[in-house]
Amino acid sequence: MQQSTVQGHLVMELVASPEASVGVAVELAYEPGDPYAVRFTFHPPGGAPVSWVFARELLVAGLSGPAGEGDVRIRPADGEPGGVRIVLHSPEGRALLRAPAAPLTAFLARTERLVPMGRGLTERQLEALLADLLGGGRDAG
Repeated sequence: MQQSTVQGHLVMELVASPEASVGVAVELAYEPGDPYAVRFTFHPPGGAPVSWVFARELLVAGLSGPAGEGDVRIRPADGEPGGVRIVLHSPEGRALLRAPAAPLTAFLARTERLVPMGRGLTERQLEALLADLLGGGRDAG
């Protein structure tokens, strides 16, 4: 079976204040080689792209209830049925983003079909990864 990347696109609102927000294009990516992580690449207007990688399980949990204790916190949006709120903390500051849950749910469903939650790396994939890290047991000389 050919492994492939799961990708998605959506527009999230970057909330500057209760009265002001701006749309931000976001690329979503999931790689079977890193089965526990999802990547969000934000393309702010007039700025350089910024990527965040966090646990796929965190995104799943955050769609139905508050999740996360560190730099990434996700939860359903208050007063917005079908919405989700993501808060990102970094040394540069804090960003509050809002998005519709439907495209995130669809993205996660596609990742689940590729690599079911909890399956991660197979024993054979883990052995191959270890062999690569250890030089494959072959002499380079």
